[in-house]
Amino acid sequence: MSRRTAIIILCVCLAACAVSLVGCKRVDSGKPRVALVMKSLANEFFKTMEDGAKGHHKGHGDEYELVTVGIKNELDVSQQIKLVESMIAQQVDAIVIAPADSKALVGVCKKAMEAGITVVNIDNKFDTEALSSRDVKIPFVGPDNRKGARLAGEYLAKKLAKGDKVAIIEGAPNAFNGIQRKLGFEDAMNGAGMEIVSSQTGYWETDRANKVASAMIVAEPELKAILCANDSMVLGVLAAVKAAGKRDDILIVGFDNIAAVQRSLKEGKILCTVDQHADKLAVFGIEYALEMVSKGGIPEDRETAVDLITAGTLQ
Repeated sequence: MSRRTAIIILCVCLAACAVSLVGCKRVDSGKPRVALVMKSLANEFFKTMEDGAKGHHKGHGDEYELVTVGIKNELDVSQQIKLVESMIAQQVDAIVIAPADSKALVGVCKKAMEAGITVVNIDNKFDTEALSSRDVKIPFVGPDNRKGARLAGEYLAKKLAKGDKVAIIEGAPNAFNGIQRKLGFEDAMNGAGMEIVSSQTGYWETDRANKVASAMIVAEPELKAILCANDSMVLGVLAAVKAAGKRDDILIVGFDNIAAVQRSLKEGKILCTVDQHADKLAVFGIEYALEMVSKGGIPEDRETAVDLITAGTLQ
C-alpha cells in the first residue's frame, strides 16, 4: 500500500468517526437536558401531561432543554425500559418518569443514576421494597392517590343507601397508584356500609373496562355504582351502562378529570372524578429535577394536590 493510499484511508476513517460521534453525542448547549418519560400517549391524561411540560418549556427555554417520550401501550413495560436506556445513551441530565410498572422500572432508573443522571418519579410511585432492595432512593412528586379516591367514594356514598351494591374497576395490578385508588374506594365504601360485590382490573383501558363492566352488570342486577380507577375506563363503563339500558340506575365514578369525561359530567352521566392536575404534574417533576441538578441535596418526596370534580365544579 502506498503512503498516499494509506493517508486517504486514514482520512476517510477519521471522517466516518466524526460523523458517528455527531450522531451519538449531542452538542452541549450549556443548559441541562431533561427527559420526560411517560406511559401511553394514547391516554388523554398523559397527552395533557406532555402539553403541560411543553408549555412550561416554552416559557423557560433559556433554562433547560426538554425531550418528551411515551409508550404506545399502557402496559408495554419493556418498551419504557428501552426509552430510559435511550435517554441514558443520550446523556441527558435528568429523567422525570411516570413508570408503567412500580417495580420493573427501578433497575433501569438506578442504572441512570449510576450514570450521573438525576431521576424524579411522578404519577405512579415506585414500590418502596423494590427501591430498598436495590439500595436506591428516588423522590416521588405526585398526589396521594388513596386520598383522592376516598374523596370520590365519599361523595358517591352520599347518593347511595347503606347496603347498596357497588363494584370497582381497578387499574393495572402492578401499578402503585392503581392499588392506592382501589384502597381509597374501599375505604369510602366500607366506611359508609356499602357492599362491594366485585373488584376487577380493567388494566387502565377503555375496551377492557367495557367488557368487565358488562359482565358485572349481568352478574349483579341490583348494582348501584361502579368506581373506576381512571377516566379512560370510565368511557368503557359508560358504554356498557348505556348498552344495558341502566344509565339512570348505575352511578359512575372516575379519576383523572380528562376532557373526554367532562361533558358527561355536566350531563349527569358521570357522578364525579378526581383531578390530579396532569398539566402541572410533569412541571412539578421537571422543576424539582432542575433544582436537584443545580443544587444537589437529599431527595425527598413532594405531595401534590388532588381535587374532587363534579358537575357543579365545572360550571
